[in-house]
Amino acid sequence: MSARTTPPWPLVALFTAGYLAPYLLPTTVGRLGSGLGLTATQAGAIGSALLLSSATAGFTLASRVDRVGARPLARLGLALAVVGYGGAALAHWAPAVVAGALVGGFGSGTATAVAATGIAGRPDPHRVTTYGLLGVSALAGAVYLTVPRLGPGHGLPLAAIALTALAVWPLTGRLGTAGTGTRTHREAGPLPHRRSGLALAAALMCWSLVQNSLWGVSGRIGIGQAHLSEVTVGAVFAVALGAGLLGVVAASALGPRIGLAVPIGAGTAVIALCVAVSASARDLVAFAAGEIAWNALYPIVLSYVIGLAASLDGRGRWAVLVGSASSLGTAAGPLTGSALSAAAGFPVMGTVLAAGLLVVAVPMTAVAVGAGRRSLPVVEIAVDTPAYEPARAA
Repeated sequence: MSARTTPPWPLVALFTAGYLAPYLLPTTVGRLGSGLGLTATQAGAIGSALLLSSATAGFTLASRVDRVGARPLARLGLALAVVGYGGAALAHWAPAVVAGALVGGFGSGTATAVAATGIAGRPDPHRVTTYGLLGVSALAGAVYLTVPRLGPGHGLPLAAIALTALAVWPLTGRLGTAGTGTRTHREAGPLPHRRSGLALAAALMCWSLVQNSLWGVSGRIGIGQAHLSEVTVGAVFAVALGAGLLGVVAASALGPRIGLAVPIGAGTAVIALCVAVSASARDLVAFAAGEIAWNALYPIVLSYVIGLAASLDGRGRWAVLVGSASSLGTAAGPLTGSALSAAAGFPVMGTVLAAGLLVVAVPMTAVAVGAGRRSLPVVEIAVDTPAYEPARAA
């Protein structure tokens, strides 16, 4: 069954299962620290390892889905997610939890690679991606609202990811077994616009690192600095995820009408302000304002950045390379945020991250201005909200 004839709902479900882990990163990292007696840096390192394992699966398998077949790879990824996250949820020995997170992360990345490949081969990728974003955001929001009421411990968010993967397994029967691709393999010429592409890849790697540095410690900011309950923090995250969906809709509605430079440059500058506000929050109003505004703006800017990358090469190679660079930044985020906050405190961490965003906004905007002068076509691509992203899970 080709990617174009595969019904969209198995892909939407697979997308949801693959992206749920990065969406739940704040509560996962926070509960790893409290449940296992780990330091903030150690818990952040586990979160980074999980995301790096997921990104590694994407790098390894993205070009092999058509050859191996969507169904066997999807089932492999879901099985690894069930075993890895399920084992980590039941374990109380830190090394066993780390091993489970690595296995589960690779499973998440495998599921994501299959879903992304299938969605890209459909005639309506934007619509199917939007369904996937709705699914994972709604499910993550429900988890954030429910888990704090079920008790403490690191196992609950990990169990939620494992159970989601298990629930999606029956739908993989509608996926193809082999030769699922519809892409034609053309002889690759040299990469065009090398300087612009490399600048954009490097800048987006740093951009994604900043986003996930904050996202990975947002739960601890809300509980430890703003003195909110876990229930309240979960509710803020649920509303923020809803704002992210509105951001996706807004990016789709705006399209290329306002160009690339303004949403990328100005949007990143406003995100920097949101990062500083959220990291410095000491009450509910400031914390909620920073988190919700940030999550609403993030997908708008990222959609234009990925569209810019796609416009640099008609064959999509820069889009793949820039997306891979973003995944590396995403994976390093939780450890970076935990290390910075442990060394200097959350407000200083926010100031450093905000300054970093302002710096990387310069080359990103310059590449967008250059692309506009060359009158390159704009490609509209729907993307996910923080973590967790690719972004944030990319």
